Amino acid sequence: MKTNLPAEPNAFVGRERDAADLGRLLEGMRAVTLCGAGGIGKTRLALHVAHAVLDAPRAADAHDGGVWFVELADVRPDGTTGPVARRVAAVLDVAEEDGRPLTETLADALRAPAVLLVLDNCEHVVEECAKLTGLLLARCPRLRILATSREPLRMAGENVWRVPPLEPGEAVRLFLERARAARPGFAASEAVHEVTRALDGMPLAVELAAARVRVLSAEQIARRLADRFRLLSAGDRTAPARQRTLRAAIDWSHELLDGPERVLLRRLSVFAGWTLEQAEHVCADPASSDPAPSGAALPADDVLDALTALVDKSLATVTGEAGGEVRFRLLDSIREYAAERLAGAGEEAVFRGRHRDAVLADAERDGRIGLGVEPAPWADRVALFHRYDTELGNVEAALTWSLDHGDIAEGLRLCTALRTFWIARGRVAEWADRTDRFLSAARDPGRRGLDPRVLGPALAGRAQLAMGGRDFAQAARHADEALVLCREAGNEFMTATALITGAECLARAGRFTDAARRLDEADALVRGPGREWTRAYACAARGYLLIRESRLREARERLDTAAAVMRDIGQLWGASHAMIGLGRLAELRGDPAAARGHYAAVLPILTEIGARPEMARALAGLGRVALARGDLASARASLAESLALSRSSGIRLDMARALDAFAELVASEGDARGAVRLAGAASALREATGREPGAGARRERTLEPIRRRIGEPLVAQYWGEGRAMPADEAIAHALRAPETVPPPRRPVSDAPVKDVAEPVTPPSGLTAREREIARLVSRGLSNRGIADELVISPATVARHVTNILTKLGFSSRAQIAAWAVDNIPAEES
Repeated sequence: MKTNLPAEPNAFVGRERDAADLGRLLEGMRAVTLCGAGGIGKTRLALHVAHAVLDAPRAADAHDGGVWFVELADVRPDGTTGPVARRVAAVLDVAEEDGRPLTETLADALRAPAVLLVLDNCEHVVEECAKLTGLLLARCPRLRILATSREPLRMAGENVWRVPPLEPGEAVRLFLERARAARPGFAASEAVHEVTRALDGMPLAVELAAARVRVLSAEQIARRLADRFRLLSAGDRTAPARQRTLRAAIDWSHELLDGPERVLLRRLSVFAGWTLEQAEHVCADPASSDPAPSGAALPADDVLDALTALVDKSLATVTGEAGGEVRFRLLDSIREYAAERLAGAGEEAVFRGRHRDAVLADAERDGRIGLGVEPAPWADRVALFHRYDTELGNVEAALTWSLDHGDIAEGLRLCTALRTFWIARGRVAEWADRTDRFLSAARDPGRRGLDPRVLGPALAGRAQLAMGGRDFAQAARHADEALVLCREAGNEFMTATALITGAECLARAGRFTDAARRLDEADALVRGPGREWTRAYACAARGYLLIRESRLREARERLDTAAAVMRDIGQLWGASHAMIGLGRLAELRGDPAAARGHYAAVLPILTEIGARPEMARALAGLGRVALARGDLASARASLAESLALSRSSGIRLDMARALDAFAELVASEGDARGAVRLAGAASALREATGREPGAGARRERTLEPIRRRIGEPLVAQYWGEGRAMPADEAIAHALRAPETVPPPRRPVSDAPVKDVAEPVTPPSGLTAREREIARLVSRGLSNRGIADELVISPATVARHVTNILTKLGFSSRAQIAAWAVDNIPAEES
């Protein structure tokens, strides 16, 4: 078959499915244009597809006129079809006739034969290509055209195929293939994945990076990608100039833009992703403003057309829809190139500042909606949670700009506004760290003191983040500091927030009276309209406090009220917090059906917004209820999901609690050793958070029967093994299939075992004297009565009772009494 197709220079890697789909498309369509950014692999894909056509069975019959490749990159446009037509004619060996348009001669030459014509790099002569191909396709019924261009030809009958970046696996394969050609024996590593991710799977960039393995490791390449245009500048000398470096590839596209398109492209570099409205708001020049620093103005009315052109020319990419709006992004390499152009135009400070201010304004509005300060239905609040999944990159960029340029107040306002979104998602450690950077800068001795109207709310928000991460000591410190500043600033809303957070911390420390006093003060501040969220938040906190005081009827009233108020303002996340408390309350009241109902009811709500920590707590509740009724399969399913969510949130205290629940489950499944080891691992993890290692009555209820069954020495050995386990290992141990074979009642051999942790006595076990006192408490004796019974002083009894409360995690004598009835055998009475 007649052809001038150049040979494929090396192995074709990836895009196998794309190539197959394109081959089928060409069978039924006469004009296909491969569109994409420079370096995305349009030419390579077109060449591979053309070779597949050439090698297909019966190709000589299907394309009796041949398969021809026409390179247009070096064609100089003159506004007519002449230069393009002459290049096509030269490839096809069609001679120009005197006095007759060349297009007519070409049409005659191509009228009868079946020809596939590959027109490569049409973007700089796109109008000429559109006119010529339109004419030829109309006159030559057996002609097919496969074009490559950075923008569509926009002619009748054209089928546009947007060439995407390589899939992650394909990009890694391409890197390794090219790297091993440069350095045989090159080994894959995580750094290769990092490099290909950073390069957005752009084939040219991946190949240029792979060429550097002659002198650099993949790790070194990854570190140097911050200056990617210098790094990716050692291409194939035989390649066209525009493909030898990454900068040259993007320069080629940039030179084809008109003035407004160039202005918009560089200004869009401030975004991690955007909508049309965001681009108009940030990138356009107000009509009444001074001239732009670069002297080039971009009216808001021109943004839509310029953005459309950037998408058509493959410099901006449509990423989908979110919240009813189309979203766009720049590939990272194009974004970095555009950022250099922005700085070169003297516009960086202006437009990065505008971007940060726009993100801040949206965040403060959305924060008010999220907290119910501004009315909205639940569906709108759900949309806000998902909005910040897509806006995360913009928030991070705004925070980085603020910190780098000393805009501490703006950064703290942004952290404060969005705190509830990060708390709900369980991302508290990450956002606490971001907030801490600004707080540290605000306290710099060389900096003028920050306005209490900013610092006070920021500290109150930071206290909530610490509370979400279960760091109660840090939450208390921040709440106390915030309280002083918020009062000074006259901010009643955030004063109440600090009071409630402080009360929650005090309740967990057993200081119930002090906690109630703070909640009383918060209640007085949130009686007016628009403060329903905080009022319900305080009411729920009161309910949890009353549970700790064993005032269960009053606790139920408070939690019911909190849930109802949250529902009334369309804040079902807040209602779920109260409903989880109602579930726990039902467990304590011995009503498993009600508990299961509350826990199950909140899961769809929490799933809607991806609230992982509370999902984990609700699932743990379902697991406990299932375990109590002996449904071990259901208990394992719920607890496994709960543990996985706690692990993904990284909240160590929640992981410790989940492991404690698993210890109880594993004990019920008959694996005494596994149960003790998990309880030991939970204890170590809890201790690492600064909490007491004991987990209270539930753990003691698990360990006590095992002590009686296998003896204290084995329990101590297994406990030590568990405490030595890393958290990930303990979690994997919990999630594996249950072991039902019980361990021996005594060690099989007295010989020492290598690499076994030292035996450790579990700290939660009550001493013999404490068990005796717990039994007497269950008989209803007062401290004086117990002292008389045991012939010890009332002060000694009080000390023992305090130790029992601490070890078992209780807050009242009634709880000790109930536990003793269930857990101290009759033979001890």
